[in-house]
Amino acid sequence: MAMRVSFDFLVSGFKIGCSISRESLTFSTFDALPPQSSLPSGQSIIVSIVCACLSYVFFRQWRASRWNGVPYSVPIPEQAQPGWKGQTMANPSIKSTDDYLIQCYAPATGASLGTVAPAYPEDIDIAINAAAAAQEKWAKTSFDQRRKFLRTLLKYILENQDYIAAVACLDSGKTKVDAAFGEILVTVEKIKWVLKHGEKSLIPEQRESSWPLQCYKKVELRYEPLGVVAACVSWNYPFHNLLGPIISSTFAGNGIVVKGSEQTAWSSQYFISIVRGALSACGHNPDLVQSIMCWPEVAPHLTSHPGIAHMTFIGSRPVAHHVAASASKVLIPLCIELGGKDAAIILDDTPNLESVASILMRGVFQSCGQNCVGVERIIATPKAYPKLVSILEPRIAKLRLGSILDDDNVVDCGAVISDAHFGRFEDLVADAVKQGARCLVGGKRYIHPKYPKGHYFQPTLVVDVTPSMAIAQQEVFGPICLLMQASDVSDAISIANSTEYALGGSVFGRNQKHLDQVTREMKCGMVSVNDFAVYYLNQSLPFGGVKGSGYGRFAGAEGLRGVCNLKAVAVDRFPRIVGTSIPPVVDYPLKDGQRAWRFTKGLVELGYGETVMRKVNGLGKLMGM
Repeated sequence: MAMRVSFDFLVSGFKIGCSISRESLTFSTFDALPPQSSLPSGQSIIVSIVCACLSYVFFRQWRASRWNGVPYSVPIPEQAQPGWKGQTMANPSIKSTDDYLIQCYAPATGASLGTVAPAYPEDIDIAINAAAAAQEKWAKTSFDQRRKFLRTLLKYILENQDYIAAVACLDSGKTKVDAAFGEILVTVEKIKWVLKHGEKSLIPEQRESSWPLQCYKKVELRYEPLGVVAACVSWNYPFHNLLGPIISSTFAGNGIVVKGSEQTAWSSQYFISIVRGALSACGHNPDLVQSIMCWPEVAPHLTSHPGIAHMTFIGSRPVAHHVAASASKVLIPLCIELGGKDAAIILDDTPNLESVASILMRGVFQSCGQNCVGVERIIATPKAYPKLVSILEPRIAKLRLGSILDDDNVVDCGAVISDAHFGRFEDLVADAVKQGARCLVGGKRYIHPKYPKGHYFQPTLVVDVTPSMAIAQQEVFGPICLLMQASDVSDAISIANSTEYALGGSVFGRNQKHLDQVTREMKCGMVSVNDFAVYYLNQSLPFGGVKGSGYGRFAGAEGLRGVCNLKAVAVDRFPRIVGTSIPPVVDYPLKDGQRAWRFTKGLVELGYGETVMRKVNGLGKLMGM
C-alpha cells in the first residue's frame, strides 16, 4: 500500500510544502507569506531549526522505507497444516528398497513425509553454473539491496513462525520450544546483526603504511566476493543450519550451493523456497541460492568441484576427514565445525543451584541432546556435586517424550533423528556402570505407546562418571546427562580439557578469580560464564572450536570476512606528486653490483635502524659516501 505524508511549515516567513511517499520526497515551491505573518527573528531561527530537524527525520524514514521488506508467499507443505497425521511407515528409513529416492519421514512418529529425488553429479554441475551466472550480477548489488533482501526474509520468518517450526519439528523430531530456540531465534538474531553491522564489517579497512619508506602510499584491505561458495550442513537444526551460511554468503556478495542432510531432505525443500522467494520478491535471480540433496557417494563431486571457492562443513569428525580430503584435490578452503564434548563446570560457591539446574537441563536436553554446543558433561566440585544430583534426578525422571502432533501439549523432549545410535547409547551407559558409575534415570531406548515407530531414547542421568570412561570421552549427541566430580577448580579444568574435543564450555560460580581462571584455562573456542551457549545468541562473536572440534569461524565479522577474498591494495597517496621510481643504481641491468648492494644495505639501515647513528650511516650509503 502506498504511503504519502504531506505537510506545510514556516521557515523565516516562507511557507514550504513537503510531500513524502515511498517513491519520492518532494518540496513544493517556496511561497512568501505576507510581511505581517513573519515571526520575530528569534522565533524564526528556532522554527527553522525545528523544521530542518523534522525534514531530516522524515527524509531518513523515507529513505529507509525504500528498503523495507517485501511481502511474498511460498507454498506451505500440507504436512505442516493443523490436523495432519500422515501414514505410518512399516519400517521407517530414509533408504528405499525399491528405488533411488530419499524417503522422508517424521522420526517422532514414523509417518511418511514423501520422497525427494537425490542429485546426480550433472545436477550439481547445473546448480553451480546457475549460481555462478546469478552471482555475477549479485556481486554488483549495493548493501542497501542486500539488506532489503534480508529484511524481506526476516519479515517472512516472523510472519510464518508456526509453519517453519512445524516443518522443522516434523523432519527432525524436536519440540516446538526447541525449534523456537534453536531454529528461529538464532536465525532472526543473525539477520538482525548482519542488517546492522554487516556493511561495517565489509567496507574497505584502512591500514597503516610502512614508514618512512612507503609513506607516500595509501594501503587498505578490501573484502570482495569469492564467487560461488558451498555449505554442507547437518540435520540437527535443518532451518538454521541451512539459512546461516546463506545469510552470510549472500550478504558478502556470493552465490551459494547448500547441501543439506538426506535425513532432513523434506524440510530443506520448503526452507530453500523461502530464501529463493525472498530473492524473487526483491527482483533478484533466485538461482543465486541452490540446494542439493544427494547420497554420500555423490557428495565428493560437490566437495571437490573447481567451481566452489569456499566450503563450510557442519557435521561429524569421520565425515569431515572425507570432506577435507576431497576438498584438498582442488584446494578449496574450509571452515569446519565438528561438535564437541562441552563441559559445564559448577563451582562450590555457585548461588541458587535450582536455577542453575534449569539452565543445565536446557543445555543437556535441548533438541534431545542433538546439539553441537550441548552440555555433554557437568563437572561439579565437592559441595555442589551432591546437591546437583538430588536436584537433577527427579527433574529428569519427569521429562515426557512425544511429538508435536500430540494434542495435549505436554511434551518436554522429542525424538532422536534415527535409532541407528541407540545401541551405542546403551553400550556407553552399561560400560560406565560396569566401571563404577550409577545410572539413576533412563539408559534405554523407549517404545512410545502412541508412536511405536518413533525414535525415542529415555532421558538419562549417569553420575559418578570418571574421565577414563568412554562415555566421558565420546560425543554422545543424545539425551544423556553426565555428572562428574572434581576435587577443586584446577581439577575441574583438567577434566574439562581431557577430551579431544574443544568447541564450547560453561562455568558457574561467584568468585571472580575462579571464573577468570576457568575461562582462561579452558581449552575451547567459546565460553559462557554463568550461562549456557549465549555466545551464539550474540552474533557479533565468531563461532567455532579448536582441536578435534574443527577450525575456522562463522558468525560475527570474522564469519562474513571468511567468505570473502581479502584483497590487499596499495595506491599512491599523492599520485601526481610522488610515486615509485627505481633508482639507477639498482635498475636492471645492474652496472655495479657492489654499489647496488651498498645502496640497498643503506636503504634498510635508514628505514629500520634502531639508533640515529645507524640511520645516518644508512643515509650515507644511499648517497654513495
